[in-house]
Amino acid sequence: MPRPTAAQLAYGSATVIFSTLAMLLLSQTTTGIGIAVITIAALGLGLLVAVTVPMPRAAPSPRTSQAPEPAVAATAAATASDERIPVQRVHSGAEPRVTEPSLRR
Repeated sequence: MPRPTAAQLAYGSATVIFSTLAMLLLSQTTTGIGIAVITIAALGLGLLVAVTVPMPRAAPSPRTSQAPEPAVAATAAATASDERIPVQRVHSGAEPRVTEPSLRR
């Protein structure tokens, strides 16, 4: 189970405090059992609020992401089929130099 976020703790705590005060003031109870019932109800309500606060979403990983767009898929397929091999450059001019083997013996 993931750890609760700061927002979940804040919303849950505020809910417990304010709902306890509101129920005690509205019910005007003075008995111990009434106060215990209100306290347990407020804790349950605070827990419910804390659990329903949306969790921050993590960045989707490439494996779990949805299908890529067709243009992206076509580009990815084209680059995957082209195998690139690093080669040392001999000439960096405008036209490539082609050296042919000598025909003289």
